[in-house]
Amino acid sequence: MKFVDLLKKDKKELLQMCADLKKEHMNLRILSKTTQDVKTSAIRACRKNIARVLTRLTQLDKGK
Repeated sequence: MKFVDLLKKDKKELLQMCADLKKEHMNLRILSKTTQDVKTSAIRACRKNIARVLTRLTQLDKGK
């Protein structure tokens, strides 16, 4: 996911996306603790995507 893609979305879509990413991140963490099939890069990428969405939400709140 690129930040440019997030610029086109409204606040409601971003909040839904954030919730979905947090669920995915939790599932990846659980899988990594129980099995060895999860790549650590997937967990890291998910965390970065959550940060991108939260950054865009902050920008929308401040009126940019």
